[in-house]
Amino acid sequence: MQAPFHWLRVETFIYATEKEDLVTETFRTLAGTDEFRTDVSESEHGNQMLILQAMMSHKKEQEGVFSRLGEELARELYDGAEEKIDDDCVFYVRLDKQKAVCGVYSVAHHGDVISITGKVASNPARREVAVRNMRAFLSSLYPSLPQPEPADRS
Repeated sequence: MQAPFHWLRVETFIYATEKEDLVTETFRTLAGTDEFRTDVSESEHGNQMLILQAMMSHKKEQEGVFSRLGEELARELYDGAEEKIDDDCVFYVRLDKQKAVCGVYSVAHHGDVISITGKVASNPARREVAVRNMRAFLSSLYPSLPQPEPADRS
């Protein structure tokens, strides 16, 4: 089986008011790697901030990220796959960074996040195919999730 994504990116910002080592370790744990890019930037208030970004192109790395999210969040992503994948077959989810620091991964509805973005492998490259492939990927990691309906061949 091919990698579920053509590319997968995990990214977060570390603001001047945050503990850099704590957020970096949280990011490292979720991404599953010590190999990530760190860029220095300036926040809208003029303070220095760091941008951490890890890119994954291999199946094992991509599976690792989603395996670390846990079954409860995977079920939420499975159920909401239509809302998380756009017409270009790009998957988006934003995780609550402060909860992640505490070891809990959940969808965020604010700006202080760890984002996971990836181009879902789908042939043909259509949103409905990407949604089905995303669900199949999550089902392969979490067997308690339902198998997606097969493609309609009519």
